[in-house]
Amino acid sequence: MNSFGRIFRVHIFGESHGECVGITIDGCPAGLALSVGDFTADIERRKPGAKGTTPRKEDDLPIIKSGLFNGKTTGAPITILFENKNTRSADYEKLRAVPRPGHADFTASKKFGGYEDYRGSGHFSGRLTVCLVAAGVIAKKLLHTIEINSAIIEIGGEKDLEKGLQKAIDAKDSVGGIVECTVKNLPAGLGEPFFDSAESLLSHAVFAIPAVRGIEFGTGFAAAKMFGSQHNDALKDVTGSTFTNHAGGIVGGITNNNELVFRIAIKPTSSTPIEQKTLNIETGEIENFSVKGRHDLCIALRVPVILEAVTAFVLADLMLIEQKIPRVIST
Repeated sequence: MNSFGRIFRVHIFGESHGECVGITIDGCPAGLALSVGDFTADIERRKPGAKGTTPRKEDDLPIIKSGLFNGKTTGAPITILFENKNTRSADYEKLRAVPRPGHADFTASKKFGGYEDYRGSGHFSGRLTVCLVAAGVIAKKLLHTIEINSAIIEIGGEKDLEKGLQKAIDAKDSVGGIVECTVKNLPAGLGEPFFDSAESLLSHAVFAIPAVRGIEFGTGFAAAKMFGSQHNDALKDVTGSTFTNHAGGIVGGITNNNELVFRIAIKPTSSTPIEQKTLNIETGEIENFSVKGRHDLCIALRVPVILEAVTAFVLADLMLIEQKIPRVIST
């Protein structure tokens, strides 16, 4: 439900306009040096403020409640809270009658019988991705020699990111984008055949990021247009390195010592000021509706650091399973 991982296990909680959001991380090895300052860089990367992002701003100071003593992890569960202070819940009062197109308002109501916190999308909100970023900070420290980097490669169908963003501004609408993630220095042998393949686990975690609509590894969908002789990655040495990397670093569900490469598709922000038609579930009538509140014109702008985070905690879990990370870290 709200948990992921076998050894490095993350559990997310909270709502967008509740008192706080947070995460509990179980299975983190003892002895890892950790401080509030370690979270600053990635938390800042996720924050709004850039052109095209929401004006809602939170301090996002991590409050570490457990699992840390004398600056080192204890091996016990780590719980981190992020307070919600800049909320405007009144913006969402009408949503009980008029579910927003593209949002989880209707499905959440059906799932939870109307008891869900609907303010700012509640537990479904992208606000909770700050928790994923926090888990990623710890996972990255565990992975220390493994380099994980994500970047936006397309916005609104444009390789020129500024041009793609301007399309949304000119249309007074929202746009999506494509984000690419690469991982270097990843050892061979991570993952299992079939259900726990490295791609399966990464995809599972990636789809926990709100607005993700697709994922592809290596050449991805372009592989469907290639001959097998073109797509096959021939070995060039005993480390597992290949002359090409069409597979994206995973073969048979298992990492092969090449660079891991995958991309995700991010949908346009569902909250758009453009007037749309939707159902008023109280009257049964179709009516015009325009989303109010503070929202991103392009969610993809804030996704790279979140994508790095989920990638990191998936890989940290796989590394712990293969005993490539010790359960007690000595310094």
